[in-house]
Amino acid sequence: MDNRNSRRSDRGGIQDGFEEQIVQVSRVTKKTKGGNKMGFSVLMVVGDKKGKVGVGLGKAADVSSSIRKGALLARKHIITVPIVNETIPFEFRIKLGAAKVLLKPAPKGSGVIAGGAVRSVVSLAGIQNISSQVLVTDNKASNVYATMEALERLGARYKREMKNRKEKNAAK
Repeated sequence: MDNRNSRRSDRGGIQDGFEEQIVQVSRVTKKTKGGNKMGFSVLMVVGDKKGKVGVGLGKAADVSSSIRKGALLARKHIITVPIVNETIPFEFRIKLGAAKVLLKPAPKGSGVIAGGAVRSVVSLAGIQNISSQVLVTDNKASNVYATMEALERLGARYKREMKNRKEKNAAK
């Protein structure tokens, strides 16, 4: 059997431990000399529910190609999210473009308290207890990208603080 085909499932997706979720499907049109050119854009989130998550925006003439492209782009832009006791290590606010997003750690048993766009990102990242609030825009794409940026910066800050903590303990 060909190696490429062995990684594919029955429905054509790649089996690499990542779950895929469609956040938004948009029909887009463009005026051209010959008339209207219609296409689709699909915002996809992929994650392994173990701390890795990615987002991709696929654009193509048909929905299935857009989904495939979005999933491939999401797999190329995977980030690692720090998860401590099934939640994030600390509160984080971010403003990115039009979106303002607040992410707060929640006690065990709280579950994911988040709107649709943010919920898809944090649940596929594997965060089981989190409280979040989208503060400004209703644009799903902006909210997803802001959430991803917040989780990425959260990871960098967490690594930095853990490094400082290790250096402090080594100095004692």
